Amino acid sequence: MAGPGRLPKKAYEKELLQLQRELVKLQEWVRAEGVRLVVVFEGRDAAGKGGAIKRVTEYLNPRVARIAALPAPTERQRGQWYFQRYVEQLPAAGEIVLFDRSWYNRAGVEKVMGFCTPEEYWQFMHQCPTFERMLIEAGIELRKYWFSVSLDEQERRFRSRQLDPMRRWKLSPMDAESLSRWEDYSRAKDEMFVHTDIPESPWNVVESDDKRRARINMIAHLLSTVPYREVDRPAVELPARPPSKGYQRPPRDLQKYVPDHAERLRRS
Repeated sequence: MAGPGRLPKKAYEKELLQLQRELVKLQEWVRAEGVRLVVVFEGRDAAGKGGAIKRVTEYLNPRVARIAALPAPTERQRGQWYFQRYVEQLPAAGEIVLFDRSWYNRAGVEKVMGFCTPEEYWQFMHQCPTFERMLIEAGIELRKYWFSVSLDEQERRFRSRQLDPMRRWKLSPMDAESLSRWEDYSRAKDEMFVHTDIPESPWNVVESDDKRRARINMIAHLLSTVPYREVDRPAVELPARPPSKGYQRPPRDLQKYVPDHAERLRRS
């Protein structure tokens, strides 16, 4: 039973499917028109970014829409211009890139955990708006989403992951640290918005205590901000099967098949 304010599952699934149909249309328009679309997903740990990305890409062509989720920088990358490894992930014409965390790591976790110097932090704050304006001036469509989750809900999700062996891998020491540094992360986020919430590239905040509501709201907003249209694709006609030329499949015992695990389930 849905709790107060929680989007009912039936309504969620119906609307999600409709929005995903529109995302496929968006994808075809991006490919046909040579558009370059970048979508940045940021927010606290366990705020629902990954689930939203999964629903966005569920029916999309991975050759058109791909996810950029970069690991910690290598020693060589730490010696590069900070934005350099993110530039390498930007889309070519006809592509969509979804950043599961992005260059904003420097304004969040690196700032709070002391992984960058104060000089590096303030250089990022100064350069980031210019960097994003350069992307936009080059013709890239840039959208930025911040997934906002309450402290109580974040802790509940962490404890749920702790108890679930299928999701325990998603819980890291850094996640535990984020609970004790909640206010530090809040201040870092507020400071980041002051410097990077610019007219050309505004932040769009997604309330995500209700994951269903967050996914629907985020996808609907993305679709509303991109001037896509339905693109006609040539119909694919399936040819009639040609007559056999005498081919015979080799005996099955000459090949190694995986065991029929499904049949054991059927008989149990």
